[in-house]
Amino acid sequence: GKRDEQMLDNMEGLSYKKHILHYNFPTFSVGEARPKFSVSRREIGHGNLAERAIVPSLPDFDEFPYTIRLVSEILESNGSSSMATVCGSSLALMDAGVPVKTPIAGIAMGLIMEGKKYSILTDILGTEDHIGDMDFKVAGSDKGITAIQMDLKIDGLPMDIMKEALKQAKEGRLHILSEMEKALKTHRGKLSEYAPKIGQSSIPVDRIGDFIGPGGKNIKAICAEYECEVNVEEDGKCVVMGNIQENIEDVVQILDSYNLVPTVGESYDAEVVRIMDFGAFVKIAPGKEGLVHISSLSWEHVKNVEDIVKIGDKVKVKLTKIDNLGRYDFSMKALMERPEKSTN
Repeated sequence: GKRDEQMLDNMEGLSYKKHILHYNFPTFSVGEARPKFSVSRREIGHGNLAERAIVPSLPDFDEFPYTIRLVSEILESNGSSSMATVCGSSLALMDAGVPVKTPIAGIAMGLIMEGKKYSILTDILGTEDHIGDMDFKVAGSDKGITAIQMDLKIDGLPMDIMKEALKQAKEGRLHILSEMEKALKTHRGKLSEYAPKIGQSSIPVDRIGDFIGPGGKNIKAICAEYECEVNVEEDGKCVVMGNIQENIEDVVQILDSYNLVPTVGESYDAEVVRIMDFGAFVKIAPGKEGLVHISSLSWEHVKNVEDIVKIGDKVKVKLTKIDNLGRYDFSMKALMERPEKSTN
């Protein structure tokens, strides 16, 4: 959910990331036997490259209001594990049902140069990276490049070689995308059953405080009762996340009720919530209750309110009055046909 975003406090100030890719490169993946104490520079740099390659394909928050965390575990490496991370992450997102805009693939290019002679290598291995003159990583879709990174061991790169390398990289990228398509052509039609469910609504900005309550009392009570997480943005947009669909729908209904402005003369679907000797209290929306006086229950004379309605009954009511204290008076008989008087 929104609260799971990564908080970053840096030179530019406080910011939040809703798309996070963790790239783990343990020492055993290259045959080394040494303890792991902290994140390496390689993991930071390559993880950032893969993340930047994937982010342009991710859906906007309005379309897919989730925080996404990808984890790439490199188990063995004799090539570009960062470009493998790009391909694997794209497939993982599609398999999870994330509506990505397009699949992304990546490939690492190499260069061997002796004088004026050169050879551009596609999908280089570790040895070719080590003894070669260039490590050139290109990631993107069939429409274009989303991320690029280059290491050079020579003094500069002629433009014609650069163009040739880019062209060769595109051919390799398109080939990889075609292979990925054989496994999964597009994202799955729905999210995994294990993914949290999400509902969206909005409330007027001037009523955000009413919904949250003093010290967050109201919103905390709703989250506890319905076993969900509710996030309210400054512009009134609300995202509800939980594992029980019915509870989410109930909370969305509560949020929607803050947009309801009862109007005298309008009819509403209501639920009977309390019964008194003098009438029944009905709820037309969460937080919107009013009285149907015993005289307004029916055109017939009513001695006992429970002869007409009981707690939990669904009824149709008409708003007849809003007093100077903001209390609502409803009528059921106003929506009923008036019986004809007997001529006897």
